[in-house]
Amino acid sequence: MITKVTTQQKAPLYDALIGFKEKRIVPFDVPGHKRGRGNPELLHFLGQKTLSVDVNSMKPLDNLCHPVSVIKEAEDIAAQAFKAKAAFFMVGGTTSAVQAMVFATTKRGEEIILPRNVHRSVINALVLNGAIPVYVNPDVDERLGIALGMSLKQVEEAIQEHPHAKAIFVNNPTYYGVCSDLKGIVELAHEAGMKVLADEAHGAHFYFGEHMPISAMEAGADYAAVSMHKSGGSLTQSSFLLMGDSVNADYVRQIVNLTQTTSASYLLMASLDLSRRHLALDGEAIFSQVVSFTQYVREELTKIGGYYVFGEDLINGDSIYTMDPTKLSIHTLDIGLAGIEVYDLLRDEYDIQIEFGDLGNILAYVSVGDRERDIERLVGALVDIKRRFSKEKRNLLRQEYIEPIVAYSPQEAFYRTKRSVLLEEAIGKASTEFVMCYPPGIPIVAPGEMITEPIVQYIQYAKEKGCQLTGTEDLDVLKINIMEDEHGMLV
Repeated sequence: MITKVTTQQKAPLYDALIGFKEKRIVPFDVPGHKRGRGNPELLHFLGQKTLSVDVNSMKPLDNLCHPVSVIKEAEDIAAQAFKAKAAFFMVGGTTSAVQAMVFATTKRGEEIILPRNVHRSVINALVLNGAIPVYVNPDVDERLGIALGMSLKQVEEAIQEHPHAKAIFVNNPTYYGVCSDLKGIVELAHEAGMKVLADEAHGAHFYFGEHMPISAMEAGADYAAVSMHKSGGSLTQSSFLLMGDSVNADYVRQIVNLTQTTSASYLLMASLDLSRRHLALDGEAIFSQVVSFTQYVREELTKIGGYYVFGEDLINGDSIYTMDPTKLSIHTLDIGLAGIEVYDLLRDEYDIQIEFGDLGNILAYVSVGDRERDIERLVGALVDIKRRFSKEKRNLLRQEYIEPIVAYSPQEAFYRTKRSVLLEEAIGKASTEFVMCYPPGIPIVAPGEMITEPIVQYIQYAKEKGCQLTGTEDLDVLKINIMEDEHGMLV
């Protein structure tokens, strides 16, 4: 009998690629670089080992759109590792997995309950399929200026007010490490006949580390989109779509194939195969080290003062049901600097690139590849920034979350006739496009939402502080598209 550990030691797709490479087959198929020979500069940049396995689908290597051999085996082993009924390799990032979940559970005119502080990929899915968002406006931590998780009471009220909604979407965790009571939400949803979709873009480690928040599959969720490339160590753009017992995975694969490439990267898929094996065998030790790193930074910054590192003291058992212990989210306003200012200083003055800075916080992503000396360097830089650059705390915007006024569905607004106007002239009108700071990619305003004075002030302040704003046709984000009616009148 094959034991679980022996199964997780296997990497079927990786092994198939190595076997293919050793055969030295002459390529008369795509890609056209022909193992790098056709592009010497690319070969020099990426190397022969990489380009020799940048290959196309073929019988010995299976086909992601219809896997029957090595890809299918690798996906089945991944499902076992994640304790899911089924797992799919996703080569379009977690965005593609998120959208597949939404497409598989809702269609035009049907409702989906979700927190407003979701990634733009969720609302993009609603633009495409015409489902209607029912937003649960999360509580806000006024000091930190961040949106929190969904409380059970909020979810229960949304279900009662929208009993025909098809699904509930949950962040597990948020970008800042906040977790909702996922198991409680699953129980409420299933009692109401609704599916639960979990965005675990930042939660791959929940499946492999000890003393972590509950994972979506363990909580009984129906779907989970997992960014293996974030905390799991695979190549950028590679993710997993996980499905529970209630899901018809064969149908979901048809949904995925509506938008996923037919030329799947074997580099991305092999990285999923190998990173899954790595975490399944060594994840407990890896993430124990990660937690010790974040705890060390928390203790050191607490000693010097000025910074606040998010921690267990925030937990309230409801909108902050628990916290991700690997997240290194740091509040910076008490040293008189916006998060984005500290983000820029770390990069420009200390050659340290962190994940993001918003108006009041920074996030340094600590994961599988970090080293002790890198952690020490980060702490030293933050201490030095406080010494050199801290200033009086004044004229700093605190609020991060602005409750939306939804006037139209995302799809209706996005495809309506539109007009480009200056931001200041858009107040009181309905937007047809997104505005967001990226990262984290959570919309400040989304299609179908009213543009208010606080939104415009927030956008202008974020620009002044150096946040990277995206989403608008106007790359300078001086103008925004607003809705017109059939007579050319602004809506």
